[in-house]
Amino acid sequence: MASAAIQVSNVPDETQFPHSTNTETRRSTIISQVVDEAMTNTSQLSFRGVRASKFRHVYGQTARKDKCYENVKITKDAHDSNCCAANPKFLAIITEVAGGGAFIVLPLEKTGRLDLNVGKVTGHAGPVLDIKWNPFNDNVIASASEDCTVKLWHIPDGGFTENVQQWLVELRGHKRRCTYIEWHPTADNVLLSAGSDHLIFVWNVGTSTPINIIKCHPDVIYSMSFNRDGSLLATTCKDKQLRILDPRTGRVIKEGICHVGSKSSKVVYLGDTGRLFTTGFSRQSDRQYALWSQDDLSTPLRCEMIDSSSGILIPYYDPDTRMIYVAGKGDGNIRYYEIVDEEPWIHYLTQFLSGSPQRGLGYMPKRGVQTQLCETFRFYKLHATRGLCEPISMIVPRKSETYQDDLYPDTAAPTPALTAEEWIKGINRDPVLMSMKTGSVLPHAVRTFKPVRYDPVERKLQTSDKNNDKKFAFITQETVVDYRPVERAESGFHDMNPSTDEDEMASSDSHENDEDDDDEDDSDPTAQRERIRRNHVWAIISLLEEQAKGPYHLMMRAADAKAAKTSCNLGTKFQQTQQMWSRPTRSMTQLNMVSPTNGIHKANSIGIGSIGSIGATNQRAISGSAFITSEKAIEIIDAPLQGTELRRAYDAQGEEIRRLKQQLVLKDRRIHELEEQLQRFKMSFITDSTA
Repeated sequence: MASAAIQVSNVPDETQFPHSTNTETRRSTIISQVVDEAMTNTSQLSFRGVRASKFRHVYGQTARKDKCYENVKITKDAHDSNCCAANPKFLAIITEVAGGGAFIVLPLEKTGRLDLNVGKVTGHAGPVLDIKWNPFNDNVIASASEDCTVKLWHIPDGGFTENVQQWLVELRGHKRRCTYIEWHPTADNVLLSAGSDHLIFVWNVGTSTPINIIKCHPDVIYSMSFNRDGSLLATTCKDKQLRILDPRTGRVIKEGICHVGSKSSKVVYLGDTGRLFTTGFSRQSDRQYALWSQDDLSTPLRCEMIDSSSGILIPYYDPDTRMIYVAGKGDGNIRYYEIVDEEPWIHYLTQFLSGSPQRGLGYMPKRGVQTQLCETFRFYKLHATRGLCEPISMIVPRKSETYQDDLYPDTAAPTPALTAEEWIKGINRDPVLMSMKTGSVLPHAVRTFKPVRYDPVERKLQTSDKNNDKKFAFITQETVVDYRPVERAESGFHDMNPSTDEDEMASSDSHENDEDDDDEDDSDPTAQRERIRRNHVWAIISLLEEQAKGPYHLMMRAADAKAAKTSCNLGTKFQQTQQMWSRPTRSMTQLNMVSPTNGIHKANSIGIGSIGSIGATNQRAISGSAFITSEKAIEIIDAPLQGTELRRAYDAQGEEIRRLKQQLVLKDRRIHELEEQLQRFKMSFITDSTA
C-alpha cells in the first residue's frame, strides 16, 4: 500500500494527453498505469508473512479407546500438581481413597479397563500430593504427602498384584504438608522437596539425610525448576517473587516481581538458554505468560495475555525441540509455542482442542516417545469428569516412516552425570546424552533395569544394574579362539602348524600317507565314531588332570594359554601376508608354539577352567576334522614360561605369603583374646570362692 501511495503521487497530469478530450478515458489510463507500477514494485518485495519452522504443523492425536486406561479413581484433591507421572516402563496416577493416601502404578502395556482391586501403593497416612519418577531408575518413584513425609518406592517389573506399604526410604523433616518434589537432572540420588512450612529440603536419598535446607521464602512455594546442569534453581512464591537460587547453599542470586495476580504462578527453566518461562495472573485476573532472562529479573523479555479463564496454567518444556506446552487445570486445550534466540523470543504455534476438561497431565520423557510415528511429546491426560487416562501424542506430520534426524537430537539418557557426593562438592556437569535412533531400533534400550534395596547396616541404598551384570557375566566367560586359517581349521588338528622347509621336504611322503589314511577313515562310519569317542575321552582326561593340579596350576596354564593365543595370532597374520608373496620361512614358523605332535596342548590349555570351553573345543574338533591319537597325546610337552608368566607366578606367590601372614596374625590375636578371657574367668572364680 505504501508503494501504491507513492506511485499515485506521480500520476501524470492532463497536459500529457493533449489529444484526449474525454475525461473518463484519461482517468482509466491513469488508473491502469498506477496498477501496473504497483504490481511491479510488489513483485520485487519478499513475502514475510510466514515464518519457517519445522514445528508449525504439529498436531495432537489422542489414542484409541483400547490404548487408554479406564476405570481409574482419579484423585479429587484441589492441589495444583500433575497428579500423574510416566516413564518408558510405568504410569503412576494418584487415586482417591477413603483414608490416607495412595497411588496406582501400571505397566504401560496394561491398557483398557482396570480391575477394581488393582494393587496400590498405600504407605502414606495422608493424601498424596505429588509423585515423580527417578530419571535414572525407571523402577524408583518418589511421593510427597500431607503426612509431612517424602517416601521412595521400588516398583518391580510387571507392577503390583496387591497393595504395598513397604517403602525403600522415608524422608522426614517438614513440619507441615509436603507439596512438591523435584529430582536433580544430572546428579544421582538428589531430591528436592518443598512444603507448606516455607522450606525446601535438598535430600541425599542414598543416605536419607538432608544436604541443605533453603529458608529464603517467606510464604507458600508454588513451583520449582532446575536449569540444564542442575547448578541453579528457580522458584515462585506466594509473595509474587521469582527467585533464582544456589541449591547447595540456599543463597538468592536474583529475584524480582513475577506476576502480580493473587493466584498461583509456575516457572520452568528453558534448558541451557539462560531464560525462564512463567505463567500466572495479572492484576485483573487475566491469565498471562512471561519470558525472563536469568541475568535480569527486573523486566521480562516478553509478557503476553492469554485469556480470562480461572484455571492455573502449568508449562511443560521440551529442550530437544525447544517447544513449550501450556495447559490449564479445567481446560480442554493445550497451547504450544516455540522458543527462539532473538526477538520476539517466543512464537505461538497452535493448540490442541478437546471437549473434555483435564484434571492433570503427566508427560513421557523424550527417550520413551515413538520415533517411527514422528512423535515429539506425549501427554497422559486425566479427565476431570470420568475415570479415564488418555494418551495424547504430539506429532510432526512427515510422509516418510524412516528415522528423522532433525526431529530427534541426542536427548538425556537414564545415566547420572555425577554422584551426589560430587555434586555436593560443587561439581557441575551437563546431562549424559543418548541417541534416539538406538531407542527406535531397540525399544528396551531406553529402559533401565536397576533393582534397589536399603542396606540397614550401612544405612544407604544399594543399587545394582542388571544391564551391567549381564555384560560383566558375558565378559568373564572364557573365550576360545581358533586363530588358524579356515583351510587349516577344516583340515584337522594334525595340520595346525606348518612344518619348516627341511622337515617338510623330509616328511612329504609320510604326510601323503597320513592323508590317505584320513580319507579312508572318513569314509568308514565305524572309524568316525571311534575318533569322536576318542576326542571326548581325551578332553575329559585332560580336564581332570588340570583340576587335580590345583588352582595355582590353573592360573599358570591360563597365562600360558594367553601367550599361546597371542603368538599364534601373530604367526597366523604373518603367514597370511607371507603366503601372498612367497613360501613360508623358518623364522616365521618358529612363531607357532603348538606343533603337530602337541596340538592337544593348545586345545586343552585354552579351555582350562571351563567345561563349556572344553565342550566348544570338542565341538569344533568333531565338526569335520581328525583328532590326534593317544600315542601322540603322550608326547605333550609344556612350553617354557616367559618373563611375564614368571612375574605373575612370583606375584601370586607373594600374595599367598601375605595372606598366610595375615591369617597368622589373626590367629595370634584370637589366642591372646582367649587367654585374657580365661584369665578373667579365673579371677572371677577366685573372687567368688573367697566371698
